[in-house]
Amino acid sequence: MNFTATELGASIIFAIAVLHTFCTGYFETLAKKSRSHAGLWHLLGEVEIVFGFWAAILIIFICFIDDLNTARIFLDQRNFTEPLFVFAIMIVAASKPILFVSTEILHLLAKILMLVLRIRSAPALYFLTLAITPLLGSLITEAAAMTLAAFLLRDLVYRHKCSTGLLFGTLGVLFVNISIGGTLTNFAAPPVLMVASTWGWTSAFMFTNFGIESCIAIFINALGATLLFHKELIEPGNTAKQSKIPLAVIAMHLLFLLGIVVFAHDPIIFMWILLFFIGYTTAYPKHQNPLIVKEALLVGFFLAGLVVLGALQGWWLQPILEKMSPTEVFYGSLALTAITDNAALTYLGSLVTGTTLEFKLALVGGAVAGGGLTVIANAPNPAGIAILRQYFPNGAVSALYLLIAALPPTLVAILAYRLV
Repeated sequence: MNFTATELGASIIFAIAVLHTFCTGYFETLAKKSRSHAGLWHLLGEVEIVFGFWAAILIIFICFIDDLNTARIFLDQRNFTEPLFVFAIMIVAASKPILFVSTEILHLLAKILMLVLRIRSAPALYFLTLAITPLLGSLITEAAAMTLAAFLLRDLVYRHKCSTGLLFGTLGVLFVNISIGGTLTNFAAPPVLMVASTWGWTSAFMFTNFGIESCIAIFINALGATLLFHKELIEPGNTAKQSKIPLAVIAMHLLFLLGIVVFAHDPIIFMWILLFFIGYTTAYPKHQNPLIVKEALLVGFFLAGLVVLGALQGWWLQPILEKMSPTEVFYGSLALTAITDNAALTYLGSLVTGTTLEFKLALVGGAVAGGGLTVIANAPNPAGIAILRQYFPNGAVSALYLLIAALPPTLVAILAYRLV
């Protein structure tokens, strides 16, 4: 296995960054104990800061090992389209009109469930949010679906007093369902997008090979979480007094959202649409809430750091994949996804030549099945963390508890992909 000093150093820094994600709660505790350096500890306790921070360390390391020009060329060669897209889609998808229409649709579906099954509205809304919204990810992208679901769950669950089980159990199911929910098309899930063009995978191909299995797993996970936590769910307040938003305003926001999704691979265009959107919301503030620019920036910073750090991990990842059988690839990619972004993993797998269709399906299946195990496993996960983190103890999401909570829905996804 050949590697350079830069690649070895980058992998060591990457390993430290992964370890750091499991220690954010510790830094938040330090912030409370050390008033003089509270700001620094708070900064290091922000999970969205972790990979951006260590990416900066990597660039400094490259400057020392090589020179400044080498570091500059390395950065120039990175593709930051995905971090920019997630930044843009989060801001638009979290706008008040989009959340309003999403909530209204879910309430309508919940009323139907209540009449048919004679259940309370809270469990019905909870089930639909965890079951329907992830499937929307195949149309509006996983990042948009994560943003919508996180805000809907914030109002339905996280704003109330929650047990630790409900806090992490809901997050684990959400992350897993979002990760597999984008597999019904070839453009919505980052790990699928990375290989679709190279391997010639169409949306019809994705639905045929992943669609039914993903839908079954999502339904079982959502139903299981609902049955487990239904007694803890608090009925939503009366929304009758909520001010209605004109259809014209909703239509404009939906058009902005559609524009960003359609031009998801053209950062110049979708960032122009975003700037136009910000101008529109500023000009017509009556039916708007403050935009989540800060949260979106943090998530974009996290993903950009992951792009930088992940670029130099191929020297050890690719040889591992090349030596695996399809079954080993499925479980190997599932495990590796927990410590590296699943899109980076499938991209590296696509570079392996002479692979069979079974190998390819196993690689992508394992990558998406393991997309809920950690914050870094799937690109939309930091978006959910940014929105919901403040409702967790000490404002930090324990990486260990998240891993434990995500294991049962991940097992369901594994069974669906391997047995159905």
